[in-house]
Amino acid sequence: MPETDFEEKMIVVRRTAKTYQGGRRFRFGALVVVGDRQGRVGLGLGKAKEVPLAVQKAQNYARRGLVEVPLQGGTIPHEIQVTWGSSTILLRPAAPGTGVIAGAVPRAILELAGVTDILTKELGSRNPVNIAYATMEALRQLQTWDDVKRLRKSDQTAQPEVA
Repeated sequence: MPETDFEEKMIVVRRTAKTYQGGRRFRFGALVVVGDRQGRVGLGLGKAKEVPLAVQKAQNYARRGLVEVPLQGGTIPHEIQVTWGSSTILLRPAAPGTGVIAGAVPRAILELAGVTDILTKELGSRNPVNIAYATMEALRQLQTWDDVKRLRKSDQTAQPEVA
């Protein structure tokens, strides 16, 4: 798929400082999400001494780590709760027409993934980086009923019968 099909959204730019003898030196961290609104989304955190370089690195990392999101008519197949650090994200499927009910960070990720109807709740810490990673992990763990059925069927055939 051509790279031009992907949209990019910057979630947050963070500035950190280290004090040296001559004064402070600043570094920047940029969190960027990349998606095609058709079930593929990636997240990248890039760090550099200048903001444009940090954003460029983040975009490259996001394109490298694309995740396939199983969508069912604009929503997710099942409810899921994931904890990353001290941040927890809860994702619930919603009826058509509900829209994306989410905070700023999960909204950016879910919209670029192609989700149109979902309910979310951020629990614990609201750290944007941890919330973003928790959301991506939740999307990575989603499974459709057909996937689960296939896995269960292969487990039954792999186990020997006990006589």
